[in-house]
Amino acid sequence: MGGKGTGYDLEDVDGIGPKTAQMLQAKGIISARHLALFTPEELIDITDMTPDRAEKILRSARELVFGQKRVLKGSELVKTIQDMPRLTTGVKSIDRLLNGGLEPKATYEFAGEFGTGKTQICHQLAVTVQLPRDKGGVQGACAYIDTEEAFSPSRIEAIAKRFGIDPQQALDNIYVIKVVNASDLEDRIKFDLVKLVEQNNVKLIVIDSIIALYRAEFKGRERLAERQQRLNYILDWLMRIAKVYNIFIVMTNQVIDIPLGYIEVKRPAGGNVLAHAVTHRLFLKKSRDDVRIMEVLDSPRLPYKSTATFRITDKGIEDA
Repeated sequence: MGGKGTGYDLEDVDGIGPKTAQMLQAKGIISARHLALFTPEELIDITDMTPDRAEKILRSARELVFGQKRVLKGSELVKTIQDMPRLTTGVKSIDRLLNGGLEPKATYEFAGEFGTGKTQICHQLAVTVQLPRDKGGVQGACAYIDTEEAFSPSRIEAIAKRFGIDPQQALDNIYVIKVVNASDLEDRIKFDLVKLVEQNNVKLIVIDSIIALYRAEFKGRERLAERQQRLNYILDWLMRIAKVYNIFIVMTNQVIDIPLGYIEVKRPAGGNVLAHAVTHRLFLKKSRDDVRIMEVLDSPRLPYKSTATFRITDKGIEDA
């Protein structure tokens, strides 16, 4: 069969024989579920299939993988949501703010200035995702896309000890992906990430940070539209993966200064594209000493402007 836990091989898809399956695998598509993520245009771009054949194969893949699961009664949806495991942040105040922790099939954006704890939260989640269900985890691995060279093995080791996980085991369950530019990031998300999810039990994807490469490469107002298009495309892919594989997506974001009268207000970078794409937007800011504040900036389920406080310590992030 295909990737671990996927249930269907490429050759199970109507219209795909051994030769086509081999060709798709050579292009980086590893299973029927992975194939079902693609649009006809994307498949044509990497395989040179005719439009009719691409559409037929993708339609067959979707029917095979998803069947009638896409149609649910409202009452069934409520039960499905209730049965979904939440992922603890390891901080009680933040878990309360998030209605029990992070939810799967959703994207979380942590935005803030340097030193507000964005990367620290990501490191901690990379550990707590490995915890058993009765301790707030999902016994999964983490894929950590590091665009700013901020990943710290020593921080993982310290956090792992706090949660009773062997430090070496914790590091072995985190797959750090280094990317060099926006195109590389897009390829890693479309191919490498899906492979890790299917074959290495990855339940959490971290992108630290989502905007850095796009801000660096697409400079000037004349390239703003192109930047936003590319950013929107990769955010859409992340949401596809989250929904299809039932996993957690976390990303950090930088801030920009927005003139508001006589003052400048800090706002997340990425404009409306990022604002509309993520499920939950959380803004981090410094308070006093080592205390940080997390505030809900936008969310379909969390109260606007509700807050939680936390501290950054040598053990990770903790309640203030």
